[in-house]
Amino acid sequence: MARQGSGAMLASGGLGFPPQNLARVVVWEWLNEHGRWRPYSAAVCHHIENVLKEDARGSVVLGQVDVQLAPYIIDLQSMHQFRQDTGTMRPVRRNFYDPSSAPGKGIVWEWENDNNSWTPYDMDICITIQNAYEKQHPWLDLSSLGFCYLIYFSSMSQMNRQTQRKRRLRRRMDLAYPLTMGSIPKSQSWPVGPSTGTPCSCPQCLLVNSTRAASNAILASQRRKLYPGAVRQSSTFAGGALWPAGTGTMTVAGGTAKGEGLRVPGGAFAPNQSLPNGAPLPGLNNLNRPGTQRAAGLGARAAIPPGVPALPVKNLNGTGPVHPALAGMTGILMCAAGLPVCLTRAPKPILHPPPVSKSDIKPVPGINGICRKTKKKHLKKSKTPEDVVRRYIQKVKNPPDEDCTICMERLVTSSGYEGVLSHRGIKPELVGKLGKCGHMYHLLCLLAMYNNGNKDGSLQCPTCKAIYGEKTGTQPPGKMEFHLIPHSLPGYTDSKTIRIVYDIPTGIQGPEHPNPGKKFTARGFPRHCYLPDNEKGRKVLKLLIVAWDRRLIFTIGTSNTTGESDTVVWNEIHHKTEFGSNLTGHGYPDPNYLDNVLAELLAQGVSEATLKD
Repeated sequence: MARQGSGAMLASGGLGFPPQNLARVVVWEWLNEHGRWRPYSAAVCHHIENVLKEDARGSVVLGQVDVQLAPYIIDLQSMHQFRQDTGTMRPVRRNFYDPSSAPGKGIVWEWENDNNSWTPYDMDICITIQNAYEKQHPWLDLSSLGFCYLIYFSSMSQMNRQTQRKRRLRRRMDLAYPLTMGSIPKSQSWPVGPSTGTPCSCPQCLLVNSTRAASNAILASQRRKLYPGAVRQSSTFAGGALWPAGTGTMTVAGGTAKGEGLRVPGGAFAPNQSLPNGAPLPGLNNLNRPGTQRAAGLGARAAIPPGVPALPVKNLNGTGPVHPALAGMTGILMCAAGLPVCLTRAPKPILHPPPVSKSDIKPVPGINGICRKTKKKHLKKSKTPEDVVRRYIQKVKNPPDEDCTICMERLVTSSGYEGVLSHRGIKPELVGKLGKCGHMYHLLCLLAMYNNGNKDGSLQCPTCKAIYGEKTGTQPPGKMEFHLIPHSLPGYTDSKTIRIVYDIPTGIQGPEHPNPGKKFTARGFPRHCYLPDNEKGRKVLKLLIVAWDRRLIFTIGTSNTTGESDTVVWNEIHHKTEFGSNLTGHGYPDPNYLDNVLAELLAQGVSEATLKD
């Protein structure tokens, strides 16, 4: 089944812009750390559009329309979502869809998670499911969208093609997304420039972004060949180059490496030509056949000719995020350009070290102990929210005539939270200046921001992210172990390895969590992470121990990988979980990782100065 438009627009006159009188549905989306654009609800999108009409450079307080989004603010000028309690910033964009599609009709497709609650699909998946449903297809294969699921409409269920696990599916009616008229620009995301906020550049996110960009470019090229009269705007941002400059190797990233390899000799072939042994060349028609059939059709495996670049393609059997058609089309495009190519089976990631006996496990030099446990920490009763705010600010008698970046009202007027929030001793017109950075806000706005956060006795400046006090998180109780193993990481052959083992059991959410009193899950524990045993690696370990004690390593939220809510997830501090390779972006070699994680720890208020205290 062909993939439906993910923010796609058919061109008028070949320019990629609709005529002035053409309506489009507006969907606002935010970018998660896996490179997937997640849509806001229709009600939130209506709210954002209303604010946009009044002030295109203002900000949107999402809590005004959805209580669960109370900590979030969207800055329309920089096109970023800011979370007030953690300081996390994510790009947002304004995307457009056909009015006859699912968002234009107010149709939402959702799947049932492990907590018996419902999780909405990404917008492009929702549109694809709805189109198949309207055409009365009995089932739908989502592998072309990068997901190994089958949708069965008769039983309203979703089945994982790898595990055969089934989940319930439902279709419900909701508020239709807002409409807009006239010429529509390309989907807007983050600004471009060194100081305007760029997407995450860590290896994990770059891997996902480059994969998406490569897939998009190849599929778009095929569409242009098949339908020369139509131009489709890509809904994903520009990623890395398809292959590095000056090299002859091209890699398509995916999940676990399975399936047989395809080998295509150099030279250009038409889609219907055959190989010398009579086997048909994999073209557009037979690319939909299973990977084993295509491999068998090419005959016996042959050695790769010298000088021919290898193209490691994962998931040729269609069980991962890269569809088998992508591999075939890549080979066709390279052959059509006169480039020789071999599609081979990609290597498997090495997730764990060789077995280690207990006698070979040693304490980390310079680190006291081998284990840390955490329990819930409670705020001292003497620290009321008013006390915390007053502790870090200086009152300003004559504030400048500029915006308070929390409520977006002028500092010379009353706070935008007047009438919404009231506290004795704090008048809505009072303005304070933070001691370190000097940024000014209404006292009532700072109080509202603090009450929306963890209430741990610390403040974080919304403008420069400076932290006042000791920032703590909402990590559930658990155990952190760390020790030395006699094996080396790639890129650190002269050093042993520090292994960190995190273990968090399932439990009940506390008052600081999204759904107090409700059970939370803890998937994938114990989790093993790795650092080189050198001076900088031991420094990172010491700081990670501090972050663990402050409950900053994990939090409870929604998994961006599975979509499951009320589960333990990573909390903005990247870890390396792949021991002997870096195929997934979560391993070594990665020469910048230690510096990157030190910067991430610093952003959470965990610095070298902490170790001296």
